[in-house]
Amino acid sequence: MKSKQTVFFILILLLINYSTKAQGDVEEEDSVEYAEPIFNTTLLVIGQSTETATNGDLIFNIQHRFGTVNSGWYDFFGLDQATTRLGFQYGITDWLSIGIGRTTLEKTYDGSLKVKILRQGSGKRKIPLSISYFGNVGINSLKWSDTDRKNYFTSRMSYVNQLLIAHKFKKVVSLQIMPTLVHYNLVEKATDDNDVWSIGAGGVFKVSKKISVNAEYYYVISEQTAADYVNSFSIGIDINTGGHVFQLYATNSAGIIEQHFIGRTTGKWLAGDIHIGFNISRSFTLKKKDYFE
Repeated sequence: MKSKQTVFFILILLLINYSTKAQGDVEEEDSVEYAEPIFNTTLLVIGQSTETATNGDLIFNIQHRFGTVNSGWYDFFGLDQATTRLGFQYGITDWLSIGIGRTTLEKTYDGSLKVKILRQGSGKRKIPLSISYFGNVGINSLKWSDTDRKNYFTSRMSYVNQLLIAHKFKKVVSLQIMPTLVHYNLVEKATDDNDVWSIGAGGVFKVSKKISVNAEYYYVISEQTAADYVNSFSIGIDINTGGHVFQLYATNSAGIIEQHFIGRTTGKWLAGDIHIGFNISRSFTLKKKDYFE
């Protein structure tokens, strides 16, 4: 775990160093015209996008996931079951935001950090990509199932390290890839992977100024996890009303945070293991901004 984490962090530090130099050159030349936000909000579908909460803004996220539609009439096609996450993200600067949340699945608390490393722009100096780093830690707060053994607090913890790399084509299409490492301190079986590597890909197609169609797919590379679980695929629509972004989607993943849906998805689309869900993102400005700077 340590060696893999070290490689990931060295890559991130190199990217941040390059970003700092690039942005310094940009300020000297004053020649970059930054692209409009690539995505409507900080979530692509169920996973992260390159967007962060801007300086002084607080984003309140409500994420709700129903049960599977193949559960039939008795469970009203999944509507009788639900998983929910409530979360907040705050922009410390325009390139750094922090977040906290709590999801009902495994009663998990999570804390996150997102750093905007590069921002796509054009002009004398072109920046072809937007790149962000996302990291989080999750804490499972379920009661221990076996109280007779010695249970460590660290066994409750899991981590995510993720690079988000995106490009906006004109004003209609945006694409993103997401190399990801998920680490679980405690796994169910000795043969299970503590480290789960995955590569995600997703995109947005804008139907109008306020409506877009989004999709994302996470391919699990780790062999043991891939043998026991399936890849997460989600598709949905965004409706941007200005103050709110409403996302309605369908997915084969029951989990809401990365630890739960990247390495622990069991649902199969062709078997009808489809969850209908929605996200609501509301942004509040907490810090007074000088619009005349």
